[in-house]
Amino acid sequence: MRYADGPTIECDLHVAADPARVWDLVTDIELPARFSPELRRVRWLDDCEGPTLGARFEGENHHPLLGEWQTVSHVVRLDAPRVFGWVVVDEAGRFGGGPADPERPGSAWQFRLVEEAGGCRLTHSVRIGPGRTGLSLIIDRAPEQEEVIIERRTAALREAMLTTLEGIKALAETPADDGR
Repeated sequence: MRYADGPTIECDLHVAADPARVWDLVTDIELPARFSPELRRVRWLDDCEGPTLGARFEGENHHPLLGEWQTVSHVVRLDAPRVFGWVVVDEAGRFGGGPADPERPGSAWQFRLVEEAGGCRLTHSVRIGPGRTGLSLIIDRAPEQEEVIIERRTAALREAMLTTLEGIKALAETPADDGR
């Protein structure tokens, strides 16, 4: 797999909880930072206080190979209580590739909920590219290793996404007054 192919990862699990509760958790943009080894903090921008189509939020990230950086995400899918999706752009231009453009994001993320017996199926997915990211910088340093670099990154993302899903599941399946 190459960066230009738009590597995609999708993970899912069953959550034995009211889908409305799960929806509240997946649309809490600060929640993934509790489980992620990379995402440190998240905050809404433009005086926004919750998910709305077109809303923006900033993420603060850290990775041992890339240091610290900020991203800006744009909510591009909001179909309550089924789909919450956002694209991530490099607002500061740290990774090159020209001005930040939500039409050419560095990544596109999504949570999808489908009701099923006893709760819901929660899916978390990401598509990398087509815009530049920190991964682009690593590939630039060793282009002959692109496929190995992509494989390692997608494995790390899959592990982090599964950890996030497991964290959401644990919170959702705990009584509301104990779970948040």
